[in-house]
Amino acid sequence: MHSLRSVSAASLAKVISRLSTRQKSTGGRPSAPLGSRILTNPDDIFKHNMWDHVQWTEEDKENARQKAQENSSVQIPLNEQGKFDTEADRYWDKFYEMHQNKFFKDRKWLFLEFPELLPPDRKSQETTKRQVDQQTEILLPSGSSIIQHLESGHHQHSVDIPHHRHTSDYQACLGGSLEQNEDVLQTSSFPGQHASFRILEVGCGAGNSVFPIVNSIKETDAFLYCCDFSSRAVQMVKTHPDYDDSVCHSFVHDVREETASFPFPPQSLDVILAVFVLSSIHPERLQGVVNRLSSYLKHGGIFLFRDYGRYDLSQLRFKKGRCLSENFYTRGDGTCVYFFTKEEVHNLFSNAGLEELQNLEDRRLKVNRGKKVAMHRVWMQSKYRKPHPPSSS
Repeated sequence: MHSLRSVSAASLAKVISRLSTRQKSTGGRPSAPLGSRILTNPDDIFKHNMWDHVQWTEEDKENARQKAQENSSVQIPLNEQGKFDTEADRYWDKFYEMHQNKFFKDRKWLFLEFPELLPPDRKSQETTKRQVDQQTEILLPSGSSIIQHLESGHHQHSVDIPHHRHTSDYQACLGGSLEQNEDVLQTSSFPGQHASFRILEVGCGAGNSVFPIVNSIKETDAFLYCCDFSSRAVQMVKTHPDYDDSVCHSFVHDVREETASFPFPPQSLDVILAVFVLSSIHPERLQGVVNRLSSYLKHGGIFLFRDYGRYDLSQLRFKKGRCLSENFYTRGDGTCVYFFTKEEVHNLFSNAGLEELQNLEDRRLKVNRGKKVAMHRVWMQSKYRKPHPPSSS
């Protein structure tokens, strides 16, 4: 096990100086996106477990690059790599079998960062509640709801996005004539066919996002689909006491398979959510996966993404011999993880025909107050929209 990488005093002073100057120039930071706990006094570093919006010095960047280069210098032989792709579902089944519900926590930050998940009527209610929360200084949880096992490496400026109107306006966004799309959505038989607001979570795992969403869309005209290629994960979701098949349909699905079909028609989704899931897919497969998923979005629909960023602590903790390819690793249990850059994320979604609404690096300083050690966390958070076709007029 590599020792935890601490931040030097000189490096920390440079970071704080930059943050103090930037905060003064912008008049402070909002609580969303990505938190509002800003370290401006070095004496305060061990007062909290996490600090937001941390800028890296050139020294930080170079140290991280060298560490990643070192742990990537010995790669798994090519003739042994294939199993981590072809048997990925088996490795994740074993993961969920081992851990069950021991440390899975609901993502309390979900609607603060991704209000697009809420149907329009619930979004207005949530906005009011959030304003009250902000007045009482309820801060954004800094990664505490992310699966701790994955976070360890062994084994996550607000944009106002207009929501579409219901019923006929939704159907008009699908691409064909209004009458044609009404025929597809109203006469086809599929779960959630009568909902006017549809969400898909890809890689739902044990339901960390599923149940906050389910509990927020009850008594609305919304419906949630959630899938995972681990049958054990899907079973955990279906047996959860909050699972409600009147507003949710959970199913086993491998998004890597080109011919695998979904239980709903193309251009029928308002939102796709992918949180710490695309990183588990081989980078050579990613573009095809995003292309296929995007085809199920309505015009105007949103793809929400959160995942690991390049040089995150969990990347730097890997030992030699765990690397599959550049910035792509396998953990000791056989599950895989890739670490993205901002540019890679943009190319991934723009090549699928989506337009950028948000593409952020979430850089934080995680603090072990007991050991007096500070460590860099890096996550990516992005929102991309499927554009409307050009008007015939």
